[in-house]
Amino acid sequence: MLAEPMPEALTSIALDRGGTRRRVIDRALAALGTGMRRHRAAIIAIQWTIVLCYFTLLAVPAVIPLPPEQAGILDHVTRFAQFAFWGVWWPFVMVSVVTMGRIWCGVFCPEGALTEWISHRGLGRGIPRWMRWGGWPFVAFLGTTVYGQLVSVYEYPKAAALVLGGSTLAALAVGFVYGRGKRVWCRHLCPANGVFALLARIAPVHYRVDRQAWESAPPGARTSRGHAVNCAPLIDIRRMQSAAACHMCGRCAGERGAVTLASRPTSAEVVALDDARVSRWEATLLVFGVLGVALGAFQWSASPWFVAAKQSVATWLIDRGWTWAVGSDAPWWLLTHYPEKNDVFTWLDGALIVGYIGATAVVTSVWIAACLAATAAFARVSAWRLAYALIPLAGVSVFLGLSALTVTLLKAEGLPMGWVGAARALLLALALAWSARLAWGMARSRGALAGLVAAGGIIAAASAVVWLWIEMFYVW
Repeated sequence: MLAEPMPEALTSIALDRGGTRRRVIDRALAALGTGMRRHRAAIIAIQWTIVLCYFTLLAVPAVIPLPPEQAGILDHVTRFAQFAFWGVWWPFVMVSVVTMGRIWCGVFCPEGALTEWISHRGLGRGIPRWMRWGGWPFVAFLGTTVYGQLVSVYEYPKAAALVLGGSTLAALAVGFVYGRGKRVWCRHLCPANGVFALLARIAPVHYRVDRQAWESAPPGARTSRGHAVNCAPLIDIRRMQSAAACHMCGRCAGERGAVTLASRPTSAEVVALDDARVSRWEATLLVFGVLGVALGAFQWSASPWFVAAKQSVATWLIDRGWTWAVGSDAPWWLLTHYPEKNDVFTWLDGALIVGYIGATAVVTSVWIAACLAATAAFARVSAWRLAYALIPLAGVSVFLGLSALTVTLLKAEGLPMGWVGAARALLLALALAWSARLAWGMARSRGALAGLVAAGGIIAAASAVVWLWIEMFYVW
């Protein structure tokens, strides 16, 4: 009779199986990375196909009459474009960044492809110092988010053409003037760049750089294709430690035998982040922008507080003869103005939308900052660094806000959506657990108690965001 395996033997077998599985995955990923480099022409073909679809769905709805209220996704090109842009594209781009890094940027993004294409044919000027300012992603994100709400970018094709098309034209202009075959717009000015950079830090795949192999490679060593890498987002590949700026395009795969597409623990980059590599602009975008401004933008239209404030302020203004504030003479490109749909924003609406978004951002960010500061004092971890533990919550928060329109459109199509409430609650719970685990990992080197304090502090900081989502989805 065979003896039962000892616990140590079982553990060894489990570890060996886990290691084997990891090696298989890494070999497959490495082959995918080098395949992307070898088949660059196919990626370019994908990009130009998406560019064609992008301009078609952006331009056609903007020049035809608005659809009737009862029109479905497959009944009218405007409804289809709305679903494509806001129901599928943006929510699941966020999912792709969390799961695969910035592969959207490197393989699929029409703006990235266009700005790089025109940069090959442009003036090729050097990047000015003002453009390298680290606060542009924060400013661009806030401006685009708030302006999009004022013109109802999710609902109307002209507004979508203005916001998305305007961003594309700006990308083309920047690409024509600055850089040569580079993505200067993407690196410094794209409104989504900051959010993508944050989410990519927790992606389970990245391009791993072996610095020793790079340095020891013979001069002029390249891959079997024999050509040097062109890193469009302007990364110093030899020193690359973060997935934040990498566009996952595959052009550097195999370079000098040192760059490999590989898996990693989702906590690896954030937990290993030291104070020297923490960006205060990134942390501010995360706390004030994504968990504040974006949350207010998603929430205001469903908020009874907004309605109550509007009624009170409008009555107060009219009683004093300030009727101009409730006038509806603003142009559509400044405030929503579609009288044929009985959807017209007054000047008061615009002011209150900005005020509501700003108030939400201030309240949530002050609460989060206070929790981070208190936690940092006890756990002896920098509050700026600790803020990065909130990245999973930020990613789920943005997905919940963007996918709300997805749910609305699918409900209008008659699809059963009874499971959505439970799915939202599960996503919020998973985001809280993930963020708490990251905080634990940051502080555990200072002791178990410090790790527990950090995890608890992050949960406390996140409570304001979670409560606002609970109100929107389950109370209002």
